[in-house]
Amino acid sequence: MISIKEAYHKIMYNIEPLEGFRMTLSNSSGYFLSKDVISSINMPPFRQSAMDGFAIHIHDLESYQLIGEIKAGDNDHPILKPGEAIRIFTGAAVPDTANAVIMQEKVTVVDEGIVISGDINKGLNIRPLGEQIKSGETALKKGTLLTPAAIGFLASIGVTEVSVYKKPSIAIVTTGNELVAPGTHLQYGQIYESNAIMLVSAIQALGFSDYDTYKVEDNYENTYSLLQDVISKHDVVLITGGISVGDYDFVGKALKALDVNEIFYKVKQKPGKPLFFGNKNKTTIFALPGNPAAALNCFYIYVHTALQLLSGNSTFQLPKTEKKSTSTFTKKGDRPQFLKAVIKEESVTILDGQSSAMLQTFALANGLVFLPEEIMQVNIGDTVNVITLPN
Repeated sequence: MISIKEAYHKIMYNIEPLEGFRMTLSNSSGYFLSKDVISSINMPPFRQSAMDGFAIHIHDLESYQLIGEIKAGDNDHPILKPGEAIRIFTGAAVPDTANAVIMQEKVTVVDEGIVISGDINKGLNIRPLGEQIKSGETALKKGTLLTPAAIGFLASIGVTEVSVYKKPSIAIVTTGNELVAPGTHLQYGQIYESNAIMLVSAIQALGFSDYDTYKVEDNYENTYSLLQDVISKHDVVLITGGISVGDYDFVGKALKALDVNEIFYKVKQKPGKPLFFGNKNKTTIFALPGNPAAALNCFYIYVHTALQLLSGNSTFQLPKTEKKSTSTFTKKGDRPQFLKAVIKEESVTILDGQSSAMLQTFALANGLVFLPEEIMQVNIGDTVNVITLPN
């Protein structure tokens, strides 16, 4: 059994991003760049007016002769002599012979000319050629998340395709003879299966859409056959239940028989001690506890991190903070514990019902209070470590 810190470090060390591929910029939201993007143009590609006003060729007087107009998109190149001005609008190209743009609020139009009030400085209200980025410079670096702003920026420099890391394909495997689909009639001894839909929802909320769900009964041959198949087809395999050492727990036996490389099994934590992490070839494998709250806890702490690393987010860290507790809690045993909680602006409340089998409390939570091994008691007003959940 290893510590939480060791488990986290082993995940960070053993996962590399998936291969990159080219895709259209318009479909790239939520992906991470697998290559630097180099700008092929200056942005702006010409001297650009920062506002509506008048472009002028500065001279010693306050009055200027008005000789025309330039709108955004016009490709005229008028030549301004000293003392001449031209009406100009935001985003329009500033003539090379103009050396300032005066906002219209500081200009009075008189007959065929203008009179300017206030100081005039060279370069005023002119965006220089390549002010944002110059041709040949790196627009966005490898590993950058393609947000709406990033996509808009790349479109503004003419990019139509980008190289991104693949998002993983995910298999969700549930085990257990007692599990039946919601909507069917429960026989005595049966319970409704919830882990698959829970994990699918968690995966979708994180922006992953390539997944399949599978169910296998507590049978060694079927477990072996199914795991062999999904490991060969998917980048990530998530298994819930069957990882302990009971007579009808066959996941661990099947993984061993399939020569899956065990990186760790069992973490000193509550909930979620019987957590398995390993790999085979390029497939990452997690065997999560069968208890729903324990499975979801392990998903948020470990699987979430793995999915980010596989997708190219090499700087991902769980969102942690510190808050004042508004409740008390007494920990049993010496294992570090993750407690479902409600985070508010300056405080956090630890919820009742912390059993690893209970999801109702998790449904109300937006965070986890983490109690390290040495902390046995939380009192009102104590500062505690908090992990914000992504939902």
